[in-house]
Amino acid sequence: MRASLIQTAVDPEEPVAARRARVAELVRAQRGSDLVVLPELWPVGAFAYESFAAEAETLDGPTAEAMSDAARDAGVWLHAGSICERDPEGPLYNTSLVFSPSGDLVRTYRKIHRFGFDKGEAVMMGAGSEAVTVRLPETTLGLATCYDLRFPELFRALVDQGTEVFVVPAGWPAKRRDHWTLFARARAVENQAYVLACGTAGTHAGVEQAGHSIVVDPWGEVLAEAGADEEVLTVELDLGRVARTREDFPALRDRMLGR
Repeated sequence: MRASLIQTAVDPEEPVAARRARVAELVRAQRGSDLVVLPELWPVGAFAYESFAAEAETLDGPTAEAMSDAARDAGVWLHAGSICERDPEGPLYNTSLVFSPSGDLVRTYRKIHRFGFDKGEAVMMGAGSEAVTVRLPETTLGLATCYDLRFPELFRALVDQGTEVFVVPAGWPAKRRDHWTLFARARAVENQAYVLACGTAGTHAGVEQAGHSIVVDPWGEVLAEAGADEEVLTVELDLGRVARTREDFPALRDRMLGR
């Protein structure tokens, strides 16, 4: 399976509508990939809290429409990162959108672990409650978002649902970049699965972004890692490596707790 991670730059001087159109073209340029991944809250910026309410969208809003069209035009499975979802009957949510190659919205995931320590996202958005997987023809994806990466129990739950490839969009700050790459490798090793972790570039709301989107294989080896600027990583994944790793080193079989 060929996967492309688009490490999108979030520039506060670029209007959201312009970024939406630009990113849609970047997705279209990945024709030939099987899966394309975008970062967390790239339309508005993960730390642009003051803009969350104004830029919130429904699941059939302008970002969903643009990403549906781009996925269909490119003929790819598209994890379109996440948006500020406006639930007409509830709070805002940090919601990931997954589109099929025909442009259908097939799954959504509301971020479970909200970042902010009693401010920002932690108080402005509701928490999701469901561990979500997506079955592709080749494999099963497990969905997580940014701060979720610090909570290994979510990833165990996703493995129990058949996950072989974790997809983690993020808006991770540069000052904790080492944690980003450490956790991505740890989640891959302990679950013997691929991790596709796609972050943002640039600086928004005064917070420099880590960039360094990363692809890690089931043995914890880094297959590709971006720099700090906008970049596209394209990697060929040997999906049979998941089963071989779990068979050759059957640590998951020896779990004693949480089963």
